[in-house]
Amino acid sequence: MTGTAPSRPRSRDGRAFRLGTGAVALLVPCLVGGIALLLTRDSWLSLRAFGLSFWRTSVWDPVAGQFGAFPFIWGTLYSSCLALVISTPVALGIAVFLSDLSPHALRRPLIFLTELLAAIPSIVYGLWGIFVLVPLVRKMQLLTPEWLRRTPLFEGPPLGVGLLSASLILAVMITPFTASVAREVLKAVPATQREGAYALGATRWEAIRLAIFYGRRGVIGAVMLGLGRALGETMAVTMVIGNNPQVSLSLFAPQYTMAAVIANEFTEAAGDLYLDALVEIGLVLFLLTIIINSLSRLLIWRAGAERRAIPSRPAAVPAG
Repeated sequence: MTGTAPSRPRSRDGRAFRLGTGAVALLVPCLVGGIALLLTRDSWLSLRAFGLSFWRTSVWDPVAGQFGAFPFIWGTLYSSCLALVISTPVALGIAVFLSDLSPHALRRPLIFLTELLAAIPSIVYGLWGIFVLVPLVRKMQLLTPEWLRRTPLFEGPPLGVGLLSASLILAVMITPFTASVAREVLKAVPATQREGAYALGATRWEAIRLAIFYGRRGVIGAVMLGLGRALGETMAVTMVIGNNPQVSLSLFAPQYTMAAVIANEFTEAAGDLYLDALVEIGLVLFLLTIIINSLSRLLIWRAGAERRAIPSRPAAVPAG
C-alpha cells in the first residue's frame, strides 16, 4: 500500500506536464497562422486592387497609386541565389574540414569562431560592407575590360553599391550558418559508412565524398536554410544594394529587395493603399520564407530518418 500511493500524484503531475508543454508547443503553429492572417488582413486593399498583377508588374509609383512588386521580388531572389552560389562551396569546405580533417586541438576553437560569425549583428556587416566591400567592388568594376562592361551582366556606372555588393555580404553572412548545419549533418553520418569505404580501399577523399553523398539531403537542407536566411536579411543589404526599384541582369546595377523596401518606406508611407502594398510585400516574403525553410527542414528530417534506418553495426553471422 505504501509503495503504490505516490504513483497517483506522479501520474497526475506527468499528465499535467504533458498538457502544459503541449499547449505551449501549440502556440507555435498558432503564431504562424496568426501572422499570416494579420498580413492578409492588413494587405487586403492591395490584394483587391491589384490581384496577381502586383507580383508581375514593375511600376512602383506611390504618387500615382501604382504598385508592382516584381523589382523587389527579382532583387531578393537574384541577390540571394547569387549569394548561395558563392557561399555553398566555402561552407561545405568548412564543414568537411571541421568534421573530418581538422586537428583535434583546432576543431573546437574553429567551431566557436564559425558560430560567432553567425551571431554578429547585420548592422555590423553593413558597416563593413560600406567601408570595405563597396570600394573593392567599385575598383573591380573599374578594372573590368571595357568590352565586358558593355554586356548586360556587367554594365552600369562604377558606384560600388549594387547587386554584387549585396550578394557578397549575404554570402559572408550565410556561410557560417550553412557550415554549422552541414557539419552537424556530416557528424551524423554513421562511422560504418567511412569504415566500409576504407575497407574497400578508398582514399580519404573518396571516403569523404561517400559521407557527403550519404548525407546529401541534409546538406541540401543546410544550403536551403542558408537561402532562407538570405531572403529575409534587411539592414546589411539595404546599406549596400543601392535601393533602386529596377529589374536588371547587371551585377553592378543598384537594385532593391523586399525587406529593404519595407524597412525604408514603411514609416513614410502615406495612404492606406501604400501601406497595404508594403504589407503585401511582407506577406510575399513571409510565404516565400516559410516554403523554403519547410523544404529544407523536410530534407534534413529525411536524412535523419535514413540514418536511423541503417544499423550502426552489421549483424553477427551465425557460426556454421
